[in-house]
Amino acid sequence: MAEERGHHPSDPRVGSHGLGPHVVGQRVVVRHLLPDGRATDVLGTCTSWGADSLTIERDGPPDRAGPVVVALADVVTGKPVPPRASVRARVSAREVELHSFADWAEVAREPLGEWVVRSSPPIGGRLLKRGNSALAMGDPGVPLAEASAHVRAAYARLERVALAQVERDGEVERGLRALGWEPFGTGDSETMLAPLAQVVRRLPPPPDDVEADESPTRVTVRLPHGAGGGEASLDGDWLCLHSLHVRPEDRRRGLATGVVAELLDWGAARGARTAWLHVEGDNTAARALYDRLGFRTHHLNRYLVAR
Repeated sequence: MAEERGHHPSDPRVGSHGLGPHVVGQRVVVRHLLPDGRATDVLGTCTSWGADSLTIERDGPPDRAGPVVVALADVVTGKPVPPRASVRARVSAREVELHSFADWAEVAREPLGEWVVRSSPPIGGRLLKRGNSALAMGDPGVPLAEASAHVRAAYARLERVALAQVERDGEVERGLRALGWEPFGTGDSETMLAPLAQVVRRLPPPPDDVEADESPTRVTVRLPHGAGGGEASLDGDWLCLHSLHVRPEDRRRGLATGVVAELLDWGAARGARTAWLHVEGDNTAARALYDRLGFRTHHLNRYLVAR
């Protein structure tokens, strides 16, 4: 009989995170502490599990792939994640992130090679980091120090803090940090995506009592009595979900699932094939929901701030 794969609570090396020797050979995402006390994440295939550490062969192109050794005592959270199976799951982080804010007139964009310096007023009452940061993925077309100075100057003209969205632990992050950029401290996230039809099959029918404001490429849905809501934007056949929220006192009633069902139903009617979103690493409830619906971790994001 095949060995059962799963949590082994009797193994003293397995923490409350549920990781253990059974994840060797599986793709995992692990949050762990750095020597300075900050937490970071690594995404890749677990290749070994020892008495004191595990080794992960990190996902990514040759310049950022390779083994990462994590002390078991430093593991904060972790979970197995499905392999990157579909063609769309194998596109670059930059290609996915370029679908953000498609056709949003309020988000200004200034290209810098393959980078994009973005700025916007508050959206939904909040000044969004994604809409007010440089998408620093790919080749800026100039030396990194010059690109860094350009981004700093662009946000200085706007009288805003200079932020950069980077692929976590990638070459650009390492280069910018050598130039004085630092992790913002919040907003580290996973980008997750899934075939839209697959997710729809796992969802109940959309609720009948939601309100929706829509344009050809955007929709905002609201639950009754201000209980929650969310937004989605369409770029070609990519549907980006964002700003999903449920009021704390109304959680655990399936309302978030209803919001997702309404947004995906709207996208499916307009030809969307791929759904994607950002979920912050410490939002365990949202991550559990998206895992259950079939979303897969594609890449990890971090916001850096110029000091």
